[in-house]
Amino acid sequence: MKNVFSRFAYLAWWQLRSMFGREAPLQSVIFILDKCNLRCKHCSVYAIATPRIKTLAQIRKELEDCYRMGSRFVDFEGGELYLWKDGDHDINDVIDTAHEVGFWNVTITTNAQLPFTGTHADQVWVSMDGIRQWHDDIRGKGTFERLERHIKEFAESFSDPKKKVPLCVNMVINNQNYPGVEETLEYVRNHPYIDQISINFHTPFSETEELFLDPEVRNALIDKLIDYKKRGYPIMNSCSGLRAMKMVDGVTRCTNKHCWITNFIFSDGSRSPKCMGYTHDVCDRCGFSMGGEMAAMRHYKPDTLLSGLKLRV
Repeated sequence: MKNVFSRFAYLAWWQLRSMFGREAPLQSVIFILDKCNLRCKHCSVYAIATPRIKTLAQIRKELEDCYRMGSRFVDFEGGELYLWKDGDHDINDVIDTAHEVGFWNVTITTNAQLPFTGTHADQVWVSMDGIRQWHDDIRGKGTFERLERHIKEFAESFSDPKKKVPLCVNMVINNQNYPGVEETLEYVRNHPYIDQISINFHTPFSETEELFLDPEVRNALIDKLIDYKKRGYPIMNSCSGLRAMKMVDGVTRCTNKHCWITNFIFSDGSRSPKCMGYTHDVCDRCGFSMGGEMAAMRHYKPDTLLSGLKLRV
């Protein structure tokens, strides 16, 4: 209980300082490698001839730097995290290092093509771009079957269900898989091992512009998602965060104004106070759920603040 109170005190202190103009991150996203085992339509990581893989020492230094800046939550990204190795060290050593540095909550994202039982993470996010054929069309034949098998193995590895690490799926909606959104929501709602689904929209980075979803279709989908959320479907996004992701005159409402809440360190070691959408100049068409949630948070939307506390604290 004392630990909870100290964390709330820190969050209040962080919020107070931000009100007076101090832009310090609360969350960090660290990419630890750009090696992957899939060839997804929306990603070019697979095309990197010489993948960059950080050492544990390098990751520790980056974690310490982020912590000193004020960050208390960290998400590890790839590539595929379960391909990461540094000698005898694996991804659990990375997670343990983050806890040692002092991070309150450590999240990993995986494509679930390899087993991830025994994780030391506080949360697992699985990339799932629809169900069955919707997913396979984007990530490759057989990927959904492997994803389902490894989620089941993960959940059933806990002898005490109350101690199960929360597992959420992360969907990126594009102009190919958007017809499968409602079917995916029903699947997640009825799935015994999936806790929530996070909804994102495709951000048109270079050479992936053809996947960008028409703004009118996107806005209509957001209205539908808000309705599902209000009806109790396990959508991680807050209603206010979803509204902030709407597009007006072809521009996303949640610009990068508040994105400093999360800082980024990429696989090549470069750093940015905002996400790769900022570094690639596509913020006007941002589809990251994080962008919507940060915008709603800085406007003190109660549902967003409550969702964040439930998810992270």
